[in-house]
Amino acid sequence: MDVSFVIRQRLELLGVGQKDLARAARVTESYVSQLLSRKKAPPAPGRTDIYDRMDRFLKLPTGELAKLADLQRKDELKRGLGDEPTPLFSEVRALILRKCRPEKEREVRAVFEKQPFGELERLVTQKLLDVVKHVARRELQNDYWLRTVAQLGGRSFEEMRVIVLEFLDTDIFHLSVEHCVSFLDPLIASWDIDLATFGLEIVLNEQVAADHVHRIEFVERESEGPAQEPGLHAFLHDPSLSGTATAEEVAFLSTLRFQDKRPTALYYYRELQSLRDPLHFRTVRTGEPITPPALLRPND
Repeated sequence: MDVSFVIRQRLELLGVGQKDLARAARVTESYVSQLLSRKKAPPAPGRTDIYDRMDRFLKLPTGELAKLADLQRKDELKRGLGDEPTPLFSEVRALILRKCRPEKEREVRAVFEKQPFGELERLVTQKLLDVVKHVARRELQNDYWLRTVAQLGGRSFEEMRVIVLEFLDTDIFHLSVEHCVSFLDPLIASWDIDLATFGLEIVLNEQVAADHVHRIEFVERESEGPAQEPGLHAFLHDPSLSGTATAEEVAFLSTLRFQDKRPTALYYYRELQSLRDPLHFRTVRTGEPITPPALLRPND
């Protein structure tokens, strides 16, 4: 039993048609038809209110269709894991290159053509999708936004709702020409990449995105050193040394870093004793200023 089967069964039982369901769900009749014929996969349950609308119209328990859709999508995902990914449509690549900044387009095109659907093309395509999906997911329930995008893409409101739902479910291996022409094209103004650092700047159409400039940087960070010093490891595994150490004390000892020296287990034991020695610390009362060490008298 799947989403299509249940919907067809309920339509027949209630004596209503696909057009009525499409109107209630605020999608196109064509989309409902393709959904029922299994030409379209059901959208992800968490990304749309379409299932709630259909549940109400078909007089089903709330969440029934979403639950079925989730099971159906997981089953299809398992079956498709072994499939080989296919390259992008030529029209999709053409759009992505057309949106590239003119002074960088020739250089990027050369890389794309040398490595068809290689690392650079996948990186750029994925980041473009990530940014646009973030906006689409945030604005999906905003009718004004949908109507604006529909107008820019030359589509009806209902058609654009369907396109957005499908777009949110797609990935770089299944990006269609329709997604590009009707959605990506009007939303993406331009993009640029630094081929030395792979830093990306993606500019969206100001009419449909308040935060229209997105910058993605890949920053190299120095290692913070080993996760745990060998001496600390030995200290922690020797009950005679660390048996009484509290979690707070161990946490402090773990933060200690060394450049050219490797402390022993005995060092950590002595450090623990130093932490516990009241002579090494002053108790500051509430409201009392902390006296700088240089001003302390010998008897303090």
